[in-house]
Amino acid sequence: MEDHVEPTLRHLTSTTFGPPPEEANPVLEALGTPHVDSFNWMLSEGLGLIVKHLKPQQMELPNGHGRLSFTVTDLNISRPAIYNSVLPIKSTKILPSECRQRGETYKGLLTAKLHCLLDGEPRQSVQLNLGEIPVMLKSQACHLSDMSPRELVKAGEEEDCWGGYFIVKGHERLVRMLISTRRNFPIALKRGTWRNRGHLFSDQGVLMRSVSEDLRSVNNVAHFILDGSCKFMFSHDKTLFFAPVSIIMRATTERTDVEIYSNLLHGVEGDQYYQGCIRTNLREAHSENVHTKEEALAFLGQNFREKLRRLPTWYTDVEIGRFVIEQCICIHVDTYEDKFECVCEMVRKLYAFVQNRIKAESVDTVMMQEALLGGHLYMQVLADKLERWLISLKSNITKRSNIKGSLYEFTTDELDQCIRRCGTFENALSNFLATGNITSNSGLGLMQDKGLTIVAENINRMRYMSHFRAIHRGSFFQEMRTTDARQLLPDAWGFICPVHTPDGTPCGLLNHLSKYCRISTRPEEINELPEILSSLGLDAIERRPVANKHYFVHVDGRVAGVVKREKAAKMVNTLRLLKIAGARLGQGLEICFIEEEEGVRGQYPGLYIFSNAARFVRKVLHIPTRRVELLGSLEQVRLQVAVRPTEVMDSKATHLELSPTAFLSTLANLIPMPDCNQSPRNMYQCQMGKQSMGNPTHTWHLQSETKLYRLLTPSAPLFRTAHYDAVNLDNNAMGFNAIVAVISYTGYDMEDAMIINKSSYERGLGHGTIYKSEFIDCPPNNVFAIDPSNKDLCEFLDSDGLPFVGCHLQEGDPMACTYDSATGAFKVHRHHYKEDVLVDNVRLCGTPQTSLRVPPTSRVCITLRVPRNPTVGDKFASRAGQKGICSRKWPTEDLPFTESGLTPDIVFNPHGFPSRMTIAMMIELMAGKSAAVHGRVHDATPFRFSEEDTAIDYFGKMLVEGMNFFTCKLGVISHLVLNVALCN
Repeated sequence: MEDHVEPTLRHLTSTTFGPPPEEANPVLEALGTPHVDSFNWMLSEGLGLIVKHLKPQQMELPNGHGRLSFTVTDLNISRPAIYNSVLPIKSTKILPSECRQRGETYKGLLTAKLHCLLDGEPRQSVQLNLGEIPVMLKSQACHLSDMSPRELVKAGEEEDCWGGYFIVKGHERLVRMLISTRRNFPIALKRGTWRNRGHLFSDQGVLMRSVSEDLRSVNNVAHFILDGSCKFMFSHDKTLFFAPVSIIMRATTERTDVEIYSNLLHGVEGDQYYQGCIRTNLREAHSENVHTKEEALAFLGQNFREKLRRLPTWYTDVEIGRFVIEQCICIHVDTYEDKFECVCEMVRKLYAFVQNRIKAESVDTVMMQEALLGGHLYMQVLADKLERWLISLKSNITKRSNIKGSLYEFTTDELDQCIRRCGTFENALSNFLATGNITSNSGLGLMQDKGLTIVAENINRMRYMSHFRAIHRGSFFQEMRTTDARQLLPDAWGFICPVHTPDGTPCGLLNHLSKYCRISTRPEEINELPEILSSLGLDAIERRPVANKHYFVHVDGRVAGVVKREKAAKMVNTLRLLKIAGARLGQGLEICFIEEEEGVRGQYPGLYIFSNAARFVRKVLHIPTRRVELLGSLEQVRLQVAVRPTEVMDSKATHLELSPTAFLSTLANLIPMPDCNQSPRNMYQCQMGKQSMGNPTHTWHLQSETKLYRLLTPSAPLFRTAHYDAVNLDNNAMGFNAIVAVISYTGYDMEDAMIINKSSYERGLGHGTIYKSEFIDCPPNNVFAIDPSNKDLCEFLDSDGLPFVGCHLQEGDPMACTYDSATGAFKVHRHHYKEDVLVDNVRLCGTPQTSLRVPPTSRVCITLRVPRNPTVGDKFASRAGQKGICSRKWPTEDLPFTESGLTPDIVFNPHGFPSRMTIAMMIELMAGKSAAVHGRVHDATPFRFSEEDTAIDYFGKMLVEGMNFFTCKLGVISHLVLNVALCN
């Protein structure tokens, strides 16, 4: 286990606080890792996979001039820069800070090469400029990549900027992580809606979400029909298709019926019902006059040709059938034989499920789920736009060739004109990130087409950090009446935080990853895996042992072979040791061995190995080797993981948690003593912590967000968990320390109301500032200038027509003035908010100079500062999830005081404790007072105390010096002496 680190105030007492550190904080850097790494994988490998799997667009020229084919290669995204500038500039680089201030999009140039083939012969190659598309911060396509904290500060960023988001029109947009069904794994399900899919359809089936290496996904379902047969479902362009499973198998193999029958029957040779079902399926193919592979492909092409209209008209039925098999059936494997084995495995599992030999599984369990990352979704959207661009190019050529008829000639000039009509990708991808909406014929395998991106709100540090660890089940499930998707099941331990989820509509749907959970962003290294498996006893499928004496071995959804049951355990243990070593196998490999137990109805047995991206993995300690191992969500269910070292001796545990708080999220690890609170209060604290004011950024002078909240005098808590120091939260402190009197005193503090000391308020308690930014665009032929005839403007505006910094503005006061050279008229832009503001700064934004016609200063950003003091009605909250409304500011001379003259800042009613059961807040009052008296920091990390050694006793003893343990003298305005407790 990790050694516990006591919290300190080193960030506040360090003599080297000013200069940025040499290296970035690894804990904060990990927040953006899944987003950044997934985008980097797209840049390094994904773009090549897009063009590799992109289907060429084919068309036939009129009058027999030949068949034209288009394909794209060399897809590349450049770093943001100024292109074709007409003015001399020092550097062409564009930094994210500049885009934030100008309200522009941080984007790089997308280029590709278009190849045209006429009758299969290369004809033309054209370099394409597909426009500038948004790039992710801190990715390899960003200038901030590999910058040190010192260089980041110089570039106008935070010293601990972890990236992972896009800047679109000045706003930080984050692609939301969504939960998807685990890829390439057959899942036995029971769904009532499946009965509506056709005659005699049952509610039982086996679903597989098949995902190819370029991240295209299709759903395949083997449906059980009540007459004993099986129908195979596949989808294309949001349309569902059904075919007899025997025809699908026949279209993927040249094997005879006897060989197919024997393949399906392995393991259950004595099952008469299953044998009859297989014979029924095989007869169904012959009843359709399908006896060979070619006939099966022709059958598929003939029946589905009408629905696949985008394919060339000259395709034969067999070619269309091949398209169906290659693009719609088990697309995660390439060869037809692998597809055949995959379909057979789905059929075997289906009939085992129908005969009640295995239990139903659920897509609502974490072990059957994975994450959709921002870089992966961006790649899917880009691939879809590229395919639609080629279709548009084909359509433009078809229109022009139909107009000219026999006079049409396909030349370079003709191709250039058609390319210009197709447009670029710039608006499409910017709109996707700005709105979160997609338009796609295929649907990209998603259950929603809206709400895919969010604004990375920087209200405070907690709010900002939580966005990067949030994972959503999907908006589709918000409308469902069932609560299955919202339940937190045991297999989520260590992957999904049980505390950090909002109350209300998104409860249980919007979750957050635990502290050590991460998402695999790229496939693991498995080049040596076939050789290793063979050396450990893997047999080829054709050399199956005797029935019931083997397990099938699956590698990323492909049936790799079989292993004898007596060798399976040794194979798994050896693979695990090689995985932990990391020399021959990737350390993120997931090895799940589902062993068949006599008399136990569980999951379908087999050995499943996963190396693909987007899986949930987390760090635990492998006890035999004393090394850290990454466990997957399906893998963990079959292992014994101890929470504390004392549990290892009393169990068969093979793994140990690195920390007792490993199952909590980043924000839940900041709650002081959450094990002493009622569970809902910890949930409320995660939400209210994200709503509080603090110091969200050190570059507020370089921000142009709509609103930015800043608490001018935040405090570092004296009672804190060790995770405070791990995330450097003192650098972006939130909230403030206060002296609290828990007493029934005035009557204005009932029903969770609270009273603020008026003198504390006057001395700056809770004083904050709101920053608002407004952009004023200067139209063509207009310039910023002051109207000399309007003398009232001189009080607010300088000679350049812009306001003075520090100027006080009220509603209706002039904020800027522009001059139209065409009409000779002046236009005054006025402040239209009701509240008074101060001008904080004025920035001339301008535009990149690609034309002399564009004026150098066409946009101005004016940042306004609104002072904000606590008022009656404002909401305050403790760190134990208790909120209250400020009901009144009470004069300090009328408040209670101690015999030493100590007066509280806040008066809180003690009736707020019993029903909320926030014992941690009572402990914090005592520990905070003790910390202030002794000048130290107390550790609020949970699970450190027990029933025998309670936290109340521990911190109560700390109060012996400087304060009585349970009572102290308290003076009131009537000059009576009361025996009560007063704590910080």
